[in-house]
Amino acid sequence: MQTVYLTGRGDFGEWRDRARALLLAGTRPEAIDWRVRDGEAGLFAASLPAQEASPHGMPAERMPLSVPRAFVELAESVICHRDIRRFALLYRVLWRLQADRSLINTAIDQDMAVLRLMEKSVRRDSHKMKAFLRFKETHPATDGRRRFVAWFEPDHFIVARTAPFFQRRFTDMDWLILTPKGTAAWDGERLDVTDRAARRPDLEDQTDELWRTYFRHIFNPARLKVKAMQAEMPKKYWKNMPEAALIPELIAGAEARIGAMIEAEARQPPVRHERRKSVVTGEMPAPATGLQALAREAAACTRCPLHGAATQTVFGEGPADAALVILGEQPGDTEDLAGRPFVGPAGKVLDAALAKAGMERQSAYLTNAVKHFKYEPRGKRRIHQRPNSGEIAHCRWWLEREIEAIRPRVILAMGATAVEALTGRSDVFASLKGRQVPLGEEAVLVVTVHPSYLLRLPDPEARAREEAGFEAMVALAGRLA
Repeated sequence: MQTVYLTGRGDFGEWRDRARALLLAGTRPEAIDWRVRDGEAGLFAASLPAQEASPHGMPAERMPLSVPRAFVELAESVICHRDIRRFALLYRVLWRLQADRSLINTAIDQDMAVLRLMEKSVRRDSHKMKAFLRFKETHPATDGRRRFVAWFEPDHFIVARTAPFFQRRFTDMDWLILTPKGTAAWDGERLDVTDRAARRPDLEDQTDELWRTYFRHIFNPARLKVKAMQAEMPKKYWKNMPEAALIPELIAGAEARIGAMIEAEARQPPVRHERRKSVVTGEMPAPATGLQALAREAAACTRCPLHGAATQTVFGEGPADAALVILGEQPGDTEDLAGRPFVGPAGKVLDAALAKAGMERQSAYLTNAVKHFKYEPRGKRRIHQRPNSGEIAHCRWWLEREIEAIRPRVILAMGATAVEALTGRSDVFASLKGRQVPLGEEAVLVVTVHPSYLLRLPDPEARAREEAGFEAMVALAGRLA
């Protein structure tokens, strides 16, 4: 029996180097006694069932060394687990993989099942550290930089694995994370991680009361589920979270607060809630005569679910006999609130391109392929979401009525959604970009990017190049019209 001693505090390289040497030497899994320095081996070893370790009788001295990448990724996570079984179990699977590489994807194998459970536990512990670790400010150093300290009690050796997350998130401040299973420190230039155990410091600052005030105001007694809350935020983390002291009090008073909410006088919901409850019939309204009548009918459109969350329909605007129709994709946040197309940041980019081409905005008819703002709420912000093909198809009825009423000579389509609304195809934007093509018997289609695309480009050179192409296509559409 060969005894192997490891520090065993989440260092994958430590285990990997020993395992590689043992594997190349042909040492069978059952011939190794894995131990942790200053610790006891075999604490859980009795629960590991015996397995046939030899790979189909292959002589050890001829055994090729082959390790799937998926196993390396799994081992990097499992090695952080606190269970001493992990060393023997990983080596046994590594040995078996030499004969059966498909083992890594075998869900019913007992060894792999245990490793996957260990991996899941480590991943969950890392998630909890990211969620429940709280930095407390200490006295600033002589250079004036702010210093922060945090205490956390992980189940596993995850400090080195999780510290880069805090480096990326809090790169502009100096901080120290202390745990019983290691420490991590960031000074603005270097991340220093050790496996030295630390003691819990006495941490408290002025932000503790802010946390308690915030938690008290967001607590919703009507949605309280005590078991679910404790499953997501176990009590072991409460002692390091200042707002957790309020939980027993808030739970005890939840029933009384719900009763008060029920007895309170009801308030009328926002108008958009009524629109959300309306039935989406999908029926086509009778054709309207003139753009003004069409706009009035579109204001009450319920053809697709987008009307429910939007503030209002954003219809087109411009001369009824315009030679040029400028077609965008959908209104943004600013347009949704104002009820007019192209009045937000993308509209300013378009206005600049029109002015550079010697054109006035009032000479063209501006509209969008989709008339309602589609978004995803994130806190107080509304983040734009691209319309899907079904929503584009529902709104095409209004666009066709606009084009039929105006009968333009040129349509400038900006973005893939605009091109799909005109052609019915979602795969032709790239091939049509920067070109002019006939659209029916009377109109010409000019295709370019949407101005909001230019605003999202981080590379200055790419943005300058795309802006030049956008301005050229706007100028071309003006000349053709």
